[in-house]
Order: sequence, then C-alpha cells, then structure tokens
Amino acid sequence: MKQMYNPPHPGEFIKEVYLDELDLTIKEVANKLNISSSTLSRLVNKKISVSAKMAMRLSITLGRTPQSWLSMQNNYDLLEAQKDFDINNIKVLKIPA
Repeated sequence: MKQMYNPPHPGEFIKEVYLDELDLTIKEVANKLNISSSTLSRLVNKKISVSAKMAMRLSITLGRTPQSWLSMQNNYDLLEAQKDFDINNIKVLKIPA
C-alpha cells in the first residue's frame, strides 16, 4: 500500500496552526472548547483521537467543518495502521460476475 503524503494528527495541526502561530495556550483554547486542559493536552500530544463530539467543538471554536477534523483523524489513523499492517494472511474473496 503506497502512501501519498504524511497526514498530520489533528493535535499536531492544532499545535502548529493555532497554539504556536497565534501564541495561544492550551488552557485558553481548552476553556473556549469547554474541556479540561488535560484533555486538550492529550489531543495535542497525540495521546487521544478526535471524536465526533470533539470535532464539533473544534469546528465551533477553531473553524473548519467537523467532517474535516474527522477526516484528518481518519487519514492519520489509516497511515499509522499501514505502517505495520501485514497483508500476507489476508485473502481476496472471489465474487462471481
């Protein structure tokens, strides 16, 4: 399976685009999201994934659509899964035409 690009984890994106660029703290953004600082810290440090509810929060507070936040998470997860996925024991199901 060939990967075309290296998608960022949403937390990495939040850190680079919002926290670093706008000089915001985790606490400031967490307060706007109405979540704990520790939850946002875990997201920024790639310890947790973006859920559907978190995607809605991020959409309201930071912009972008909830779908784009979930898509970013899915793209990251797929890349991570491909890194150590062994396809050798998986067989193709032959479906008659």
